[in-house]
Amino acid sequence: MIVVAGEALIDLVPQGTGALAGLQPALGGGPYNTAVALGRLGSPTAFCSRTSYDAFGEALLDGLRRANVDVSAVQRGAEPTTLAVATIDETGSAAYSFYVDGTADRLFTAPETLPAGTRAVSFGTCSLVLEPGATAYETLLRASADQGVFTALDPNIRTVLIPDADAYRARFKSWLPSVSLLKLSEEDARWLGGTPREWLAAGPAAVVITHGGDGLTAFTRDGAVYPVPGEKVEVVDTIGAGDTVNAALLHGLATQDALSSEGLTELGREGWTRLLRFAARAAAVTCSRAGAEPPYASELGDW
Repeated sequence: MIVVAGEALIDLVPQGTGALAGLQPALGGGPYNTAVALGRLGSPTAFCSRTSYDAFGEALLDGLRRANVDVSAVQRGAEPTTLAVATIDETGSAAYSFYVDGTADRLFTAPETLPAGTRAVSFGTCSLVLEPGATAYETLLRASADQGVFTALDPNIRTVLIPDADAYRARFKSWLPSVSLLKLSEEDARWLGGTPREWLAAGPAAVVITHGGDGLTAFTRDGAVYPVPGEKVEVVDTIGAGDTVNAALLHGLATQDALSSEGLTELGREGWTRLLRFAARAAAVTCSRAGAEPPYASELGDW
C-alpha cells in the first residue's frame, strides 16, 4: 500500500482565451493527482487528507474511488473545498491563484496510525504550506520516517502561498532527514537555492529533478547521475505532469520491490534508466490531454 498525504482541491481551468474563458471545474491538487495516477497504474493506494462535505468534496472522493484508491483515511469537514484558478500560457504551462481561507483541507490532523500494509507515504504541495494542516502533515512525515516507512517528497512550490520564502526554505531543509526520495521540478530546485548533492547529504537516498519536456535526472547518494530524455508529445497543458511523474516513480519502485533507501541505491544505471523512462512516458500522456488526466496502466504497456 502506498499512502498519499496532502490536499485535494478543485482546479478551475479556462477553456479558451481570456481571464474568465469558460472556467471548467476539475478535480485536482498535487497529492490528489498523485493518488489518482497511482490507482490508475494499478498500485494499491490510499489517500490521507481532509475533504469537505460539499459537492466538490463528494466529487473528489468519487474520483478517488473510480481510480480504486482507498479513502478510509480521509477526514471530513463542513468547511468549503479549496479552489485553484489556473491560467494556461502559450506553452501549456499553468500558473495558479488560490482560494484557501477557511477551507476543509487546512484542518487536517495527523492520524495515529497509517493504513495496514503501508510501504510508502508521499507528501507535497500546498498541504505543507497552509497551517495548521502543514504542521500535521509534517508530524506525519517525521513519524512515518521514524517507523522506517519509505517517504517521498515533492514540494511543488506555489510561491503565491508562501509569505516568508526564507522560513519555508529553512523548513524544507528540516524535512530532508525524514525523506527517502526527493522529487523536484527544475524551477523548484532553482527557487529553493540548493543542489542535489547538498540535499542528498541531508538525508534522501535519491533526488529526481524534472526538466519539463527535456526529461528527468536522478542523483543518488553514491554519486551517480542518471539522465533520460523526455518523450515528444503535442502538449495540451502541463497540469498534473509532475504529479504523474511522482506516481510513476513510486509505482515503478514498488514493482521492483525497491521502496527503501537501499533499494534506490541498488537500482543502478539500468534500473534507474528504465524507471525514469517510464515516468517520462507517463507524464507525456498527461500533457497530451487537458487537465490532470494521468494514464492508465493499459496506455503505457510494460513499465
